[in-house]
Amino acid sequence: MASASGNWGPDAAAGPGPLSPFLSLLYTIAAGLPQDEVESMVFLCHENIRKRRREAVRSGMELFSILMEQGLLAPDDLRLLKSLLKHIRRSDLLLLVQEFEERGELVAPEDQPDEHEIRLIRVAIAVIRERVGKEWKKLMRELGLSEVALDRIETAHRCNLYEQLVQGLREWQRMKGRDAKVADLIKALRACLLNYVADVVEEEISKELAGTR
Repeated sequence: MASASGNWGPDAAAGPGPLSPFLSLLYTIAAGLPQDEVESMVFLCHENIRKRRREAVRSGMELFSILMEQGLLAPDDLRLLKSLLKHIRRSDLLLLVQEFEERGELVAPEDQPDEHEIRLIRVAIAVIRERVGKEWKKLMRELGLSEVALDRIETAHRCNLYEQLVQGLREWQRMKGRDAKVADLIKALRACLLNYVADVVEEEISKELAGTR
């Protein structure tokens, strides 16, 4: 803190601390929101924010500041933020939030696949989660995960095949970063002779693509 004479005390001399990962996340999301999407998010908050305050919002950061003030947005409570991003169909920004929840840090957008690929990967993963059980380790090996990573996942989620598979798929996404491709998931499924699952993935992807035309 500054003294009366204008000199800074020991704490100030040390300089500012590191930027909060949570605030960095919000800043990155806000920077990626065009005005029309900000307006859509504000509209979706009509039950949470009074009309006068809604009408004054001009940016994503202003919206996030209000939500934080009202206790609706915090590092350990990102439910509303995820719901808003899901409603405006910003799966790329939603993935940033999910990564933050899992890792406690921000994953740079340049380290992720493009929005189109992210959408297809999510479709494929939804199918795989429901149809692959005890073969999960075989699939993860085919995707390139190390035995160390597999052992860590198995130890952390003993007797829970579903969660082991979910965490394995998340680890694959983190490992591949922007190079994660839905085609690699399908190829790995077929290499493991999980052809039925691969067929369902391709069918669901076809439906997803048809719905965006």
